[in-house]
Amino acid sequence: MARAHDLTSDEVVSIHAQSPHVVYMLGFAPGFPYIAGLDERLVMPRRASPRLKVPLGTIAIAGSQSVVYSLETPGGWNLIGRTPLRVFTPEMDPPCLLRAGDEVRFVPITREEYDAQCAGAPHAAPERA
Repeated sequence: MARAHDLTSDEVVSIHAQSPHVVYMLGFAPGFPYIAGLDERLVMPRRASPRLKVPLGTIAIAGSQSVVYSLETPGGWNLIGRTPLRVFTPEMDPPCLLRAGDEVRFVPITREEYDAQCAGAPHAAPERA
């Protein structure tokens, strides 16, 4: 994706994190948020050939939207990162971390921070405020 836009990977992450995101809807899979507000510099079509498995927590872009994969599923979106937060946890009430209309802020973290968050509370979604 970075090559397609003549950007570095860090620039893609930075631009994505600065965009004002809002959840439009949940669909495709339980808790799968379609998130609008993508900076036009990152707009990218879906992949011609979907991947057979995209891991839980993967952050991806297709068209002018972002998503966070709520489950491990096939997918044709362009992968840009991963979050240790779980956006769908069936045993929680409510099971979905996000709802339509929620504002979302993506915050870049290091691999060490990702690993520490996973070790401290493996994919545990925080309580809703």
